[in-house]
Amino acid sequence: MAEISFDDFMKVDVRAGEVIEAVPFPQARKPAYKLKIDFGDEIGIKKSSAQITVHYSCDDLVGRQVMAVVNFPPRQIGPFMSEVLTLGYPDENGDIVLASIERPVPKGARLF
Repeated sequence: MAEISFDDFMKVDVRAGEVIEAVPFPQARKPAYKLKIDFGDEIGIKKSSAQITVHYSCDDLVGRQVMAVVNFPPRQIGPFMSEVLTLGYPDENGDIVLASIERPVPKGARLF
């Protein structure tokens, strides 16, 4: 495992956001949802493609707080431009489980 400095870690801007919309993304190569996530006034609403269809339904996601990297460049995924990387971990089958926030935090709160 490669070591990084604290300054390197601080370059990755991980923020809390609230999912305000989740819809199926049938054009994706792997099953995915298109998410709209509200990161508050400073960052605003951003879009993300997330391969989380095994453990979550669209209804499960709306209103849920998620963690996302907000300072990667946007990435074109088929016809959709993903603006942030929603974070999760693979389970024993490789299906993604969202990284969770234990208690509610303000939209846009930064991970430290």
